[in-house]
Amino acid sequence: MKLFTNHPNSVGESYLEHMGMAFGFGFRLIWSGIACILHGLFPFLFVSTGSKTVGDLHDRMIANRNRRSSDQAVPAE
Repeated sequence: MKLFTNHPNSVGESYLEHMGMAFGFGFRLIWSGIACILHGLFPFLFVSTGSKTVGDLHDRMIANRNRRSSDQAVPAE
């Protein structure tokens, strides 16, 4: 069981929460990859989709990491 929960716990998520986040990231990356391929064929399409997706996902990951860190912080007395 630890095989399925060690990593999610290390980032402050349950197994199902982590699966949901990973699926969301994965589907966004798949869509972005398709858009990049289409952009390669038709340079006027999806001009900023790839870079915008990478930036959005990075910000989302960092924001969630920072939120979890602050949630776990012990308040000063």
